[in-house]
Amino acid sequence: MENPNFSSGYGRFTDMGETGSTPQDKPVHQQLQETGSAFTSPTDDQMFHVSDDNYGILERGRDYEPVYVTHKYTEQEKATLASFESLDYLPSHSLVYKSWIKKQVIGRLEMDRWLMMGMIGFSVGFVGFLLHQLIEVIAKVKWDTIQTFLDKDQMGLAWLFGVAYSVIFITFSAGIVVFWRPSAGGSGIPEVTGYLNGTHVHHIFNLQTMIVKFLSCVAAIGCGMPVGPEGPMIHLGGLVGAGLSQARSETFKFNAPFFKRFRNSEDRRNFVSAGVAAGVSSAFGAPVGGLLFAMEEVSSFWTTALSWQIFFCCMISTFTTDLFNSAFDGFSYTGSFGEFKLERYILFNIDKGVNINILMFIPTVVIGIIGGLTGALFTIINLKLTRGRKRLLSWISRKWAQKAFRLAEPALIMVIVTTVVVFLPSAFSCSHYKCMQAETGPIVIDCFNDTRSALHVEPAVMTYTCAKGHSWQISQTTWYTNGTYSELASLLFGTLETAVKHLFSRGTHVQFGYGTLFTAFPYFFLAVCWSSGTSVSCGMLVPMLLIGSLYGRIVGMILVSMFGVHIETNGYWAWMDPGAFALIGAASFFGGVSRLTLAVTVIMMELTNDVQVLLPVMVAVMVSKWVGDYFTHPIFHAQLELKCIPFLDTEPKITNNGKLRLDMFYAKDIMSTPVVRVHQVEAVSVIADLLLTTTHGGYPVVRVDRQGQEIFHGLITRLELIVLLMHDEMFQENDEAVPHDGEEVKLVNYEKLMLEKLSNPKVTFDTLQKYINEEEYKERYINLSPYVNQSAFTVPEKFSLHRTYIVLRTLGMRHLVVTDDTNRVVGFITRKDLMGFNIEEKLNSIMENQIEMDSRQETLSSESS
Repeated sequence: MENPNFSSGYGRFTDMGETGSTPQDKPVHQQLQETGSAFTSPTDDQMFHVSDDNYGILERGRDYEPVYVTHKYTEQEKATLASFESLDYLPSHSLVYKSWIKKQVIGRLEMDRWLMMGMIGFSVGFVGFLLHQLIEVIAKVKWDTIQTFLDKDQMGLAWLFGVAYSVIFITFSAGIVVFWRPSAGGSGIPEVTGYLNGTHVHHIFNLQTMIVKFLSCVAAIGCGMPVGPEGPMIHLGGLVGAGLSQARSETFKFNAPFFKRFRNSEDRRNFVSAGVAAGVSSAFGAPVGGLLFAMEEVSSFWTTALSWQIFFCCMISTFTTDLFNSAFDGFSYTGSFGEFKLERYILFNIDKGVNINILMFIPTVVIGIIGGLTGALFTIINLKLTRGRKRLLSWISRKWAQKAFRLAEPALIMVIVTTVVVFLPSAFSCSHYKCMQAETGPIVIDCFNDTRSALHVEPAVMTYTCAKGHSWQISQTTWYTNGTYSELASLLFGTLETAVKHLFSRGTHVQFGYGTLFTAFPYFFLAVCWSSGTSVSCGMLVPMLLIGSLYGRIVGMILVSMFGVHIETNGYWAWMDPGAFALIGAASFFGGVSRLTLAVTVIMMELTNDVQVLLPVMVAVMVSKWVGDYFTHPIFHAQLELKCIPFLDTEPKITNNGKLRLDMFYAKDIMSTPVVRVHQVEAVSVIADLLLTTTHGGYPVVRVDRQGQEIFHGLITRLELIVLLMHDEMFQENDEAVPHDGEEVKLVNYEKLMLEKLSNPKVTFDTLQKYINEEEYKERYINLSPYVNQSAFTVPEKFSLHRTYIVLRTLGMRHLVVTDDTNRVVGFITRKDLMGFNIEEKLNSIMENQIEMDSRQETLSSESS
């Protein structure tokens, strides 16, 4: 349903007037939703498709959109944007809130806050441990069984088992998402980012969502789908942070009496930010990287004190995951609890570093450019596939057929993936083991390892159908083997982490050939693009590392082909190691897709324990970001735009044949007017009618001064008004603002106002209808004074538009009131008013009018002369 009110951001409703009377041409009463809104937010993003998308394939401002170009929305997409409810970062600073704060026990050191951070960190870390262990168990069964059939030369049975095993798990993974909780699909990063930016997204922090997210992720990744668990871990971390900090659950009807003081919008969002950071820390084993990822990408509001607390949370999360992962392997106790094993503690441990050289930065810049280009291409293809999927689903009229399609798509992917994995390596001949005898010399075939040389082939490569052979030792320094291995199977078999470890390995210059890498790169690129948009819980962070490491290793091998193998420890050319360039390539693709700089750099260092290549990684990440910014928005921001979730970036990016200077415009240029407002003491029927005939999320409250002027007094939200009207014991017979004492305020205290949704919207709607229709409520009034936000911000009409954006975005406000010189309300600004396309539309109209006026003035001047 298109919302005709979105263009103003606040609504084109007749002003309430000086007396607070209802509008003369009032709209039809609108049914209320759970959030108190008149609009229903899209409950399943997969099913949301717009029919008015007439933009071209590479239309600037759609999927192809440099960061300085504002995203273009269709009219239907604008209506979807308007249907999302916004959130305040800071709680309403009213009398009842201050009364509630007085009763909360807040220690001098706030130990309860630190305790909560520790609990979130431990819980997220343990969830991460369970997730990784279950994935390893499911994956091990699949790949060991397939290899067993291949060892018996039963390729058909290997394929049949792989397909059946994968389809069973992926159908389960997609089924619980499609039929139980659609909000659990995908990575969850865009939804969590939108929430932390100030947008309410349906069901993203529900316990059922957490269960489905966990199970779907385990099944999808364990069965071999080319996706990763890092995105879901971020969402799971946010779920843990939201659930634990509030100490209550609607699903289990649980409401604990402790940690009540954290039940406000600010603390809840801070703990969600902590959970998100802990999720990254657990997934990557990167506590500092988790902190930076949350700060740079996901969270919109940050303080120094919050940094310390989240750092502590990340530390506990990483500690917990590493502790249990080191002690258990596939849930089998290893007998070493408390020992942090390097191979389990560092995900992609690099045991041999290389000395960097100034010449190394030349191929590093090339890799950065490739990362920016391929990252932008990956983003565009991913978005196009998602739009195509939605369009295809819109052509299917029957609900059961739509759900069947959403189950069949990931199953088809797994059939294709399993077929490629089982049969494609047979198209390549088996490779002989190679090594170099002594530090220099020729490369010897069938040489398994020489203790005097670093050049080798890893013993963990896959034999596939190749001859295993046997090994023997000569001269106490060199091991030989007549066995062979499959290069492509070594990358395709097992989890994606296994493939990344092979590509990152040092001293393995001759382990993979060009044919293998050039085959694996397009396969993984397209497979990850396709898989990551299906109806399963999955992420794409580790797949990004794999894709980048493939072209990074190709660049490294080109250098080796041009200048030869150099494996001496301190040689001038020792930096030409394909494994080192694979790591740089992984960072460049990660940066080219996500456009993160600090987080990617630190995560790569913590993932690999290879600080020696820090500078090349930084260069590659920066170059890939610059190049990628020229073609697309960062992928998580692009997904927010695709899902039509309102989002305000840190800085406004507004263009009009060049960059618009927002400091040249005023707040009044984009404010919505006229403004629907209420008085301190208002008639019950007036408020009821206002709630059912307008869609606004908040209303300015005015009071009459000594001169009889209505001046701004504060702000009250829509949901607060609904809650107050449901307590008819508060109604009074006159319209005088009688001061409330402590006992009267208790009628509706702050805890009753903390509702996030209505328990029964139909009953609420009927009650409001009764207030409108029955005469007695026209003479009944309600005193709003104790519930008005007395710290609501206002700006004057001529306040800089750029600073208006920064103030509202930085402080996490939902509403901003515009007043004149006498403090009278003249306009209203919401988060949606400040979205790029809306600012552009309004400012373009102003500039066109100005040009037209200047033209008329010139005409008149010429005629008069």
